[in-house]
Amino acid sequence: MGRLTSCSWIVLVVLNGLWVGEAQECGRPPMINRIVGGSSAADGAWPWQVDIQGEKSKHVCGGTIISENWVLSAAHCFPNPNDISGYLIYAGRQQLNGWNPDETSHRISRVVVPLGYTDPQLGQDIALVELATPFVYTERIQPVCLPYANVEFTSDMRCMITGWGDIREGVALQGVGPLQEVQVPIIDSQICQDMFLTNPTENIDIRPDMMCAGFQQGGKDSCQGDSGGPLACQISDGSWVQAGIVSFGLGCAEANRPGVYAKVSSFTNFIQTHVGGIQLKSSSNHNWADRVLVLIRTLTLLVLVQLLR
Repeated sequence: MGRLTSCSWIVLVVLNGLWVGEAQECGRPPMINRIVGGSSAADGAWPWQVDIQGEKSKHVCGGTIISENWVLSAAHCFPNPNDISGYLIYAGRQQLNGWNPDETSHRISRVVVPLGYTDPQLGQDIALVELATPFVYTERIQPVCLPYANVEFTSDMRCMITGWGDIREGVALQGVGPLQEVQVPIIDSQICQDMFLTNPTENIDIRPDMMCAGFQQGGKDSCQGDSGGPLACQISDGSWVQAGIVSFGLGCAEANRPGVYAKVSSFTNFIQTHVGGIQLKSSSNHNWADRVLVLIRTLTLLVLVQLLR
């Protein structure tokens, strides 16, 4: 039998590295060791969470790392997307007001929002935030997975909200301000719509690019300051996929007033148009597209081996 030359081996190793290890694996926190009704998150538990600060170093919103150069957040966090000079993004941050030895800070180079966005209650509440300097992935700075287009997260799933928002309506996070987390169930969109219709004067329309999460009785919810942050769901392969972006609500944690989120899977194509290198997942690990991709890569490597003999 013929043998591969050392040069051929190098080519295969490089190709295999590009295909198999093309990016930091998304959605898998390596550090697993307020939100209304929540508790402090473990240090490093949510390495994709970022703190977005505005003028005078004031926390304004959350966001998530989706690639080395991009953060996902909400459009309403950037009232004027062309005026970004006052914003600063912190990654690897655990305490809002305390010392964070692993954090990095980044200026913004641009913000992209959907054409025609005007108000979160009218939908399209998503922002893509490009950094002036890229993230360097560490144990505490890593990307979240994103869903394939039009993937649905069913009402039997319980997902996590994380952020540094108010712990009660009008009550800011106290002390050093550790990152908060709370688990809430996905709510079927029609059921969510019916909840808001209990007071028809509020005129809330749950649109196709929105989703709801929370409890009918209230008690646990996102709140002011959590905007732009993630509603993330753990799928059966153990990774975390961002299902929603904290968008709006009526009050915080009130009965029949669940949190409303921008549905990320409605914007997958929009994200892919602007951001390269994102990692997509389904709402389970039984994803034919992932398996076909692995098969194609394996067959390609086998063909290359034969050609280089």
